[in-house]
Amino acid sequence: MPRTGPALRRTLALALTAATAVAGVSAAAPPATPEAAPAQAAGHGGGGGGHGGGGGADQVVTWGASADTVPGSLDDQTVRNLVHTSIGGRNVRVEVSNAFGTEPVTFDSVYAGIPADEDDPAADLAPGSNHEVTFSGSSSVTVPPGAQALSDPVDWDVPADTTLAVSVHAAGEQGALTGHNLAMSTTYVSEPGDVAADESGDAYTQTEEHWYWVTGLVVDAPRQVDTLALLGDSITDGHSSTVDANHRWPDLLADRLAEEPLPHRYGVMNQGISGNRVLVDSAGVSAQARFDRDVLAKPDVETVVLLEGINDIGNGDATSADQLVAAYRQLIARAHAADVCIVGATLTPFEGAFYYSEAKEEVRAGVNEWIRTSGEFDAVIDFDAAVRDPENPLAMLPAYDIGDNLHPNDAGYQAMADAVDLDVLDCDR
Repeated sequence: MPRTGPALRRTLALALTAATAVAGVSAAAPPATPEAAPAQAAGHGGGGGGHGGGGGADQVVTWGASADTVPGSLDDQTVRNLVHTSIGGRNVRVEVSNAFGTEPVTFDSVYAGIPADEDDPAADLAPGSNHEVTFSGSSSVTVPPGAQALSDPVDWDVPADTTLAVSVHAAGEQGALTGHNLAMSTTYVSEPGDVAADESGDAYTQTEEHWYWVTGLVVDAPRQVDTLALLGDSITDGHSSTVDANHRWPDLLADRLAEEPLPHRYGVMNQGISGNRVLVDSAGVSAQARFDRDVLAKPDVETVVLLEGINDIGNGDATSADQLVAAYRQLIARAHAADVCIVGATLTPFEGAFYYSEAKEEVRAGVNEWIRTSGEFDAVIDFDAAVRDPENPLAMLPAYDIGDNLHPNDAGYQAMADAVDLDVLDCDR
């Protein structure tokens, strides 16, 4: 499926804005107070606020990335993170995180704008598009180690399916950096100084492929729209997809959802961490340890899709299917206690990968059999069937394989997105 172009994105954004206004949200409406935002987020109630219709608006995540420790250090520099929205909406809020920090971090300048060239985003911003982001009415917020902060709403119609530039400057010593390692997107880093407000990208002379500090964007959307969380490892994170193309399977799924009527609309957040595991901490804390922060605590989560466990098998943490099944059951119970639907996804083939063995394949087969037949997940997505080689079902189809026998290429990610029956995402509890 081709990417939607700027003209269609603008049309979708205008349509959603009009729908929001009909639902009772107008440009003249006063923004929610900073104190009200966390209360709404904490009370998402999963399906309770979901596709049942009605007027008004919900706070929905239009983009998200799981927090982790990012290598390196910044010295009085500004970072311009390029992130890509799923759903459009009004009153955007920016989440900044110091979840893995060792020192309090003072974010003294945060701005959000639109790159000057939508088709080839870079550090230059469209004139007049850069909006100041405040926290409790102040341009500065200090976030202690282990915490995060959600900004005040910015009075702005944020388009759907559009790249935004979120620029952040932090004052003083920052200690360990929190962000997201495998962005598969270019981030621009400035020379020393606060240039977050600059529309020009001239001061941004360095590039990285990490996101720094920014872990979510929240917008007001019609009440029929909810948040879809995709929890996983490098395959969900988009490992080896084309940089800056937004060809991770969550992005491609968001493209499909954007063409659906409102009962099938979601804000999509990608909570994959490359190298992550279910049973133990590795790259990022385990899926069990981060489930609350990365899924259940996010605004208006209706459904979570879980695709994770191949690293546990490959690295020898799970030597039997029962070990992963027990962990899955815990995640299912926690999701259901929060009134959130949880969809299980089968683990994709890995014959020929660096950590493959026949014994490990037996574990994967046992896990997939349980996912498909147990009935304990609210629904199942069969990604294994979507990408395996019909001639050798233990391996990925060569046309979908980047060459390491583990990670899909862009075509493979498209096949995964196409394999999702959209009806299974809408499972009110």
